[in-house]
Formats: sequence, C-alpha cells, structure tokens
Amino acid sequence: MQDWHQTDIPVVLQKLNGTEKGLSGHEASKRLLSFGRNEITEGRRKTGLQIFFSQFRDIMIMILIGAAIISALVGDISDTIIILAIVVLNAVIGFFQEYRAEKTISALKVLAVPQTLVMRNQKLTHVPSPELVPGDLVILEAGNIIPADIRLSEAHRLTINESSLTGESASVEKHSKVLEKGVESLDEYSNIAFKGTHVTQGRGRGFVVETGMNTQLGKIARFLQEPGVKTPLQIRVAQLSRTLSVIILVICGIVFFSGYFRGEQPVVIFLTALSLAVAAIPETLPAVITIALSAGAKKMARNNALIRKLPAVETLGSVTYICTDKTGTLTQNKMTVEEIAGKHFMSGTKDSPELGNLHEFKLLMECMTLNNDAYGRADKIAGEPTEVGLLEYARSKGYEKTDLESKFPRIAEIPFDPERKCMTTLHRRGHRFIAFTKGAPEIIIPMSESSSLGTGLEEKFNMMLGEGYRMLAFASREFDELPSVISPATIENQMQLAGIVGLIDPPRKEVKAAVEECHRAGIRVAMITGDHVKTAEIIARRLHLLETADDHVLTGSQIRNMTEAELRQSVRHTTVYARISPEQKLNIISALQKNGEYVAMTGDGVNDAPALNHADIGVAMGITGTDTAKEAAHLILLNDNFTSIVAAVKEGRRIFDNILRFIRYILTGNGIEVLTIFIAPFLSLPVPLLPVHILWINLVSDSLPGIALVAEPADKNTMNRPPRSTRQGFITRPLLFQIAWVCSIYTAIALAVQGYGVANKLHWQTMVFTILSVGQLMLAIAVRADKSSFFKLNLFGNPLMLIVVGLTLAIQLMIIYMPFFNGLLKTEPLTGFELIICLAVSVLIIPLVELEKLFRRQPKVKISS
Repeated sequence: MQDWHQTDIPVVLQKLNGTEKGLSGHEASKRLLSFGRNEITEGRRKTGLQIFFSQFRDIMIMILIGAAIISALVGDISDTIIILAIVVLNAVIGFFQEYRAEKTISALKVLAVPQTLVMRNQKLTHVPSPELVPGDLVILEAGNIIPADIRLSEAHRLTINESSLTGESASVEKHSKVLEKGVESLDEYSNIAFKGTHVTQGRGRGFVVETGMNTQLGKIARFLQEPGVKTPLQIRVAQLSRTLSVIILVICGIVFFSGYFRGEQPVVIFLTALSLAVAAIPETLPAVITIALSAGAKKMARNNALIRKLPAVETLGSVTYICTDKTGTLTQNKMTVEEIAGKHFMSGTKDSPELGNLHEFKLLMECMTLNNDAYGRADKIAGEPTEVGLLEYARSKGYEKTDLESKFPRIAEIPFDPERKCMTTLHRRGHRFIAFTKGAPEIIIPMSESSSLGTGLEEKFNMMLGEGYRMLAFASREFDELPSVISPATIENQMQLAGIVGLIDPPRKEVKAAVEECHRAGIRVAMITGDHVKTAEIIARRLHLLETADDHVLTGSQIRNMTEAELRQSVRHTTVYARISPEQKLNIISALQKNGEYVAMTGDGVNDAPALNHADIGVAMGITGTDTAKEAAHLILLNDNFTSIVAAVKEGRRIFDNILRFIRYILTGNGIEVLTIFIAPFLSLPVPLLPVHILWINLVSDSLPGIALVAEPADKNTMNRPPRSTRQGFITRPLLFQIAWVCSIYTAIALAVQGYGVANKLHWQTMVFTILSVGQLMLAIAVRADKSSFFKLNLFGNPLMLIVVGLTLAIQLMIIYMPFFNGLLKTEPLTGFELIICLAVSVLIIPLVELEKLFRRQPKVKISS
C-alpha cells in the first residue's frame, strides 16, 4: 500500500493532480479511460463448454470411451450405448459442481455501492461508483458503503465498521490527520476509508486514492483468482484411476498377445481383452461416490452445514487442523460489558456487582446510558458496537435511556476527537446541569479532582488491563450555570470519576465443548484474528486453546520477519495468531499444508475469502458471512455455530469410511471378474462372460449394493480416533491382502463350476454370470464392517442393504427366467439344480471375508532380537 496515510492532504492532491474542489466531469472521463472502472475484475474464467469437456480428461473415462468406440465398430451397439450413458452422466455431474465453483469472485461486486455523492464541476452530484477515479472528492455519511480507498480530508465523529475486511468487531474511529508512524494492520490506517466497509456514524469527506483492483478489496480478489487445492478424495480417486488404468492395460495386453500367439482369431481375443477392460474398470465408482457425497451433504444440511463443493463432504473427515477466525466465529461478534469498577464498588462478574456504594453505581449507569448515541427499544439496539454493549448492560440493571433522557435531556455535546480520546455530553438536571465524559482511562482519570484511583480500584484496573478488555472510563461534573463557551477547556476538568468499564466480545457458550471434542478427535484448533494479542489470548484461554507450554502465540509483525522455513517450524506449536493480515492467513495455511496438515479455515469476512478458497476446506458463516466468503467456501454454517463443524467432521468421517467400504467391495468384486476372464483361456475354457454380462454386474450388482454401503451408519468410535492419514490412498496393504485372498479362492470356485458346467453341458455361462452377480451381493453384506465380524453386526442397522439385496436378487432371477431378458442379456433359464449350485457357491464368499477379517483382528506379535 502506498504511503497515503503519511501524506498531508496538499501533497496527496499534488500526487493525484487534483484540487480541493474535486474534479471536472471532463477530467474524470479522461481518468476513467486511463485508470479503468472502479470494479473488482474477475480472472480468466472457463466457458461452459471448457468446463464440460474437461470432465473427460480422466484416464479411466478415456478407456471407457475407447471401449465404447470399439464395441460400436464390432457391432455391439447395446454395450456402446450403456458405456456412453455412464460417461455422459459422470460428466454432467462434474460439470455442475465445477460451474458453481466458478462463481467465487462475482460476489465481490455486490459490495460496490451503485451511487456515490461526489463533488464534480464544483457541484455535489451522484455518480455511479464504478465511474469513480483517483482524485474524486467523495462525501461520506452514516450508512454509506465506502466505494473506493479514500484518504480522509475531514472527519466529524466518523466511525467505520471494517469487520468484513479486518475481522475486528469494534468500529474504527477515523480522522484526517497525517499518521507520523508506520502501521502494521489495516485497522491502524485511521485516516483511510477502505472500499467495501461501511460508515456507522458521523460524516466526513476525502479524496479517492485507489480504485478497482488497486484497493485493499481488489488485492483480496487477486488472491481468490489463484487456483484452490484439491481435496483428499480427488487426490485419492486420481491415484486409484492411474493405478487401475496401468493394471488394466497390462492385463489386456497380456491376454491379447498371449491369445494371438496361441493362434486364436484376433477379433475373438480382442473382444476377450475388451471384456477384461470393461470388467476391471469400476464404471459406477464416480456415480456411487457422488451419491455418497450428495447423501452426506443432505444430512449435513439438516444439521445446519450447507455443502457448496461436493468433494468437501469427505474432506471434513480428513481434516487435521481447523484455523478459525475469532470474531463472529468463536465469539458472539457483540461487545459486552464484563467488568465494572469504581472507587467504592467492584464487580466480581457483570451479573453480581458488589455495589458497596449505590450512588456511585447509579452515576456510572447514567454516564453509560446518556453519553451514548446508540438507540432502540425492546431487544433491538442499533449503533456503534461498543455503545450498544454499554446501553445493553445499563438496561439489564434497570436503566432505560428514554426514561433518563426525559429526566436529563441532552442540551449540548463535545464530539469525540482522536487526540482527546473522549467525548462529552451535557444535560439539564432540574435547575442545574451535568456533564458526562467517556473515553480512554489514561485521559479520563487525570481529569478527575483526585487522580489517585485508590488501592482497590487500581488493582481492579490493572487486572482488567491484563485480561485484555477494551477499557473505558467515565466521569461527571455538575454546574450551576454552564460556561459561556462550551469547550474541552471549560468542561473537561475537575470531574468526578464515575467508574471504569471493561468490555470484550465474549466467546460463544457452546464453542468450548466443540473445541474439546475436536481435540479428542485428534484435530488441532488454532485461532487466527486481526485483533489485539491480549484480546485474542483471553478468548483462547477461555476456550482451552492455550492450555500447555507448547501452545504458543504468534503475531503478524513476528511472521513478517520470518522466513518460510521459520514459519513452517513455528506453526507446529502455535494455537493463537493475532494482528494477522489476509496475506498472512494464506502464508499460515500454506505452511501448515507443507507440514502435511489438512486444513479447514473458518471465517465470515471479505478478508477471510482468500484463505477460505486456498484451505483444504473453507467454512463460511451463513448468517454473518459476506457473500464473498460464502462463494469462496466449500461449506457454509447456516447457524454460524462452531459446533456444527464437529457434526460435519463426524459425517465426513462416516462418508469416507463408507467410500472405503465401497472401494474394498468394488475392487474385490471386479478382481474376481477379471481373474475369471483372464485365467479361463489358459485352462482351455471358453470366455466365461460376455461384455454385456460384465456391464450388467458392474451397473446393477455393483452399484445398488454400493449405494446401500454408503448409507452405513457411523461407527461409535468415529470421533475418538485421529484423522485418517492424508498420505494414505485407497490401496492399502490390508486391502490388497483381502483382494488377493477372496479373489483367488472365489475365482477358483467359479472356474471349477464353469469347468463342471462345460463338461456336463449345463447352462455354464449363465451359471458363472449368476455366481458372480449374487456373490457380489453377499460380498456387500460381508464388508459392512471393516474388522468386526459380520455375525456381530446388527442385521437391521442398515435396512437399505436388506432392501437392495432382496431387490437385486429378484432382478437377477428375472433376467434368468424371463424370455425378454434372455434375448437382451444373452442368458438362459437355469434348472433347479443349477440354481442351487449358484446360490450355495455365492454364500461361500461371506466365510472367505470373515477369515480375512479374523486374521487382521489377531494381535501383532513383536519378535525381540
């Protein structure tokens, strides 16, 4: 950022080539052509067609398309249609997911005001905010959204809420003076008004110094245009696709060339290799995963967690680190009085003041109520957050502003001044007058007749300072007659100290339990805030984020002086980050990710959007969150409740466990098909299955039980174990052992049945088809539990599985015994004896899986050397 804050207005005008009376219309038009429109521009966006065609780049999809083309060339149109239907369905689903994600930047435009009051041609006029240019003189009033970055030239009690940009809940008091010293964070630019923030009270004017993408808001937009990270699920599916593709091509090549050199007809052996490819490719994997994620997303939505980017459903289950914004996420985004103290009264808590001196307490309540510009009735109070907090506290003690104003009407005031750091209101009190002054304790205390606090009040004051409260002091002075000149010099002296107040934005009540549950689940929680260190520390301690000596606090100024390697080391032990800029949030997340963490970032403001976009999963607040934050996020909490994240993590873990069940199921089943087709020719047996049989198994016998598997309820220990390693892919050693064990034995049984059928002239092809189809159903039942026995499972714990197995078995019998399906799927009716053999063999897959699970449950014996 340029040094506009350290530049006097005449020099600012000189740099901008402007005048104190603003620009002419002609000059503004010239500058608009030169500087461009005052808009947040979007990065290069993909067209709808580009997004759609990018869905076909996956290796497995390409192999399927090749299989469809070859099927068409050899005249098997039905297979071609089925394969292409699967491919197109997968592309359509992927298209809609990515198309929605492309809208991330557009919400930033909503923050631009449509019209701005400026001085043009020495007249006040409303100008569309996109047409503002550097040098324009802008007039600001309460309620305005700041249209550009503006160097203030006048400020009259001007306060601006910058929470959407900086993350701080308290409004910032602005002035027009030059800042002599350097600043570290945006909220310290007290003479600059930033685009996208809004005026809460007062008025002012200033000159536009930055527009469009050169504003602080525009810099954030640039971060959003950088690509986000891939989810663990996307990475694992890509790895699985590459692995399976290599295996498929190798096996198909072996089958084709071995058959060719044995002298078999090229067309026949090519169709056999094609059958292998179709058998090996889990065509339903993308669809079943999408269904699992969609079902999980619906369940999360019922628990107030709205998923915007579907793969994020599973990502939640892999999260190892949650970086959370403080304001509005961990806290209530509401300044609240927690401590009050006077010379003769204290409060242990705000709910049980030990009054000691009722007169002093009453005077403090009158000061808090009458020296206050917040307003409202009943439960709705509007105004600057600190003044709202003061008014709410006084109201809770029975002091209503309307009642007090009728008794003590305001007749004059001395507005707040950043140099004086206080404000004074004067009120008629019967035949006399009283002045109430509010401001920084270091200013108010010396104004008092006795500047000594006394031992008790001084101890309380130091305790409140140490606890990180925002401190305000109040004083009063009575007059028989008001001075002829109302000024700080005539009013703000010889005052009576009414008391000291400590305010804070308190934690949400339910967050502490949610943080503790995250810790039990092996997930670290870190606070990242733009707020002051002391304030961040007190909130962190209340939420048990700072519990041990290993829990460190890091500030933005410290990060600024660190190398990348030093930051990566520091984040390992840091749980509180204070005075952090948006760029530094990205640096923190990047450092954690390079350390192998999968990071969730929560936030609600514009300043959070880049970090939300770059985190492994971004979580935006649905109520207080800006549109930009919501568009950048993967997940939106509809109730702004941190506890909803915990429920979402649990659901994410359940979904990943169920996807893993499906992977185990689909690879084992497809492995049996591949081995059966691969080995049969080497045993001088005919090709056991036709491509249409394989597609039927993959589309019906695979997909329907797969859908049922993803509905499996969560394990009772889901949140009592650490996150699954993000480096662990789908293919693990136990999975390979199960596949090898079950596939080898079940394949041998299936081939034995085929050999028996061929030798005895039975309906051998339909028998093998049935054994593999029904065997898939039994396999789905067996893999419902990972390690625990099938016989210990609640059979009715997943009613959908029972329905699917019954329905699929009925369909299988239909295609065996109905003439229409006999012609379409090339099946033959089985005799009773043949059907009994098929069903008996199919059930054998359950004890095979149980034996493998029994082996995995055995304790590992360590052999000492």
